[in-house]
Amino acid sequence: MDWLSLQGRMPRDAGLSRRSARLAALEAVLEGRHYDSLQYPFSKERTEAGEYIPLDERRPSVRTGLCRVVVEDSVSLLFSEGHWPTICADDPRTREVVARLVDGCRLNEVMLDAATRGSVGSVAILLRVLKSKPFFEVLGTKYLTPIWRQDDPDQLLCVTECYKVSALDLRAQGFAVDPSAGPYWFKRVWDNQAECWFKPLPSYADPAEMELDPERSVVHGLGFVPIVWIRNISGSFGHDADGPDGTCTFASAIDTVIEVDYLLSQAGRGLKYGSDPTLVLKDPSAGFSGGVASRVGGASSALTLPPEGDAKLLEINGNAAAAVLAHVKELRAIALEAMHGNRAHGDRGGTAPSGRAIELMCQGLIWLADRLRISYGEGGLLPLMRMVCRASARVKGGLIVCGVAEQDLDPSGLSLSWPSWFPATAADRQAQASSVVTLLQSGVIGEDTAFNIIAPLYGLGVRMPPEPAAENGQAAE
Repeated sequence: MDWLSLQGRMPRDAGLSRRSARLAALEAVLEGRHYDSLQYPFSKERTEAGEYIPLDERRPSVRTGLCRVVVEDSVSLLFSEGHWPTICADDPRTREVVARLVDGCRLNEVMLDAATRGSVGSVAILLRVLKSKPFFEVLGTKYLTPIWRQDDPDQLLCVTECYKVSALDLRAQGFAVDPSAGPYWFKRVWDNQAECWFKPLPSYADPAEMELDPERSVVHGLGFVPIVWIRNISGSFGHDADGPDGTCTFASAIDTVIEVDYLLSQAGRGLKYGSDPTLVLKDPSAGFSGGVASRVGGASSALTLPPEGDAKLLEINGNAAAAVLAHVKELRAIALEAMHGNRAHGDRGGTAPSGRAIELMCQGLIWLADRLRISYGEGGLLPLMRMVCRASARVKGGLIVCGVAEQDLDPSGLSLSWPSWFPATAADRQAQASSVVTLLQSGVIGEDTAFNIIAPLYGLGVRMPPEPAAENGQAAE
């Protein structure tokens, strides 16, 4: 069974768009739920009526989760504790406030969640300002529809969220709806002035007819849509190159991963049969058709047969399991190559490898993470910080960051300084230090440049150049 046929068996709401169904199916793969629509377990071979159940109608008993593994490995090279980028800015106060914001709002956790959920194609990060405090929320995009401004395609005009929800869930949130009316439409819209909520309507109604709910709508007055829309692997060929989604990280390997899951499940089934083979009895006096009958339970009990009878074990050759495992190994390599995952085996090295050697071993994964840095760094984290700076000028009294009110933050010069992919060893540090000393003594680089080269190796901050002197010859304050 391939990915296309499996998608056809997944439940799909006819009232939602094809884009929503596609993103929902990819999310199911990411979360390991893509086999849940199959009715029968893999161990069940026949129905209650005795009919044989084909393999593609059973849920595999082995799930490798290879797509999730590659996503988590690539995301860990982006925003984990040892790979979080340093956010730089021209204004020293902006640098200090952004650093406090990262720690106070646990922004690395937010970006990890965003990069993981956005691997299906896109993700959105919502900025909320409650009592002058900034909060960040990651939104899945399968029910979101963005509209960009015609005169400025980089700026959002509005974002609409619309999907179906059960009446019980709405009543739990305080909505006065009829629980016997079935599912309801839920809708809200973000624009440059407010977050507009709408009164729910039954699912048989047109969501375009929903009325505004003034009690739940909130006016933020920021002057911009407080959402950063991030396309996964931007600039590459995707399902819809001009649409709101980028390329899915693992879509090219789903078919191969499904094949691996079924092969491993069938290999496990064969090994179980080999441990407890079916016993076939040939006894003409038993009264069966043809004198042949099968007995489940193996050879644990002794049998007494007439002279013309016979008994054999219906076994599976053990070489078949080895062949399956060899085939699975090749399929796994193909899937990892398609996703740019890590195919190296570090346990084959005799000595501890250096940081550069590990980079060469994980070159495919690094190439993937390097492209994700563009999408979630320059295309996600930096716009989010610029949005915070703009909000500090719009909120009365400024934003409260870690208990301190900050107003009119300057976003000019915001940039990211990424650390090395893997920590340097003592030999790497020694070689780097020797090179820097040689360049410094020869006058090729200055002290500030030499410090900034060595600083990432020892966890030091970046040294900024001194401010220019005033026109009267005195140092500028």
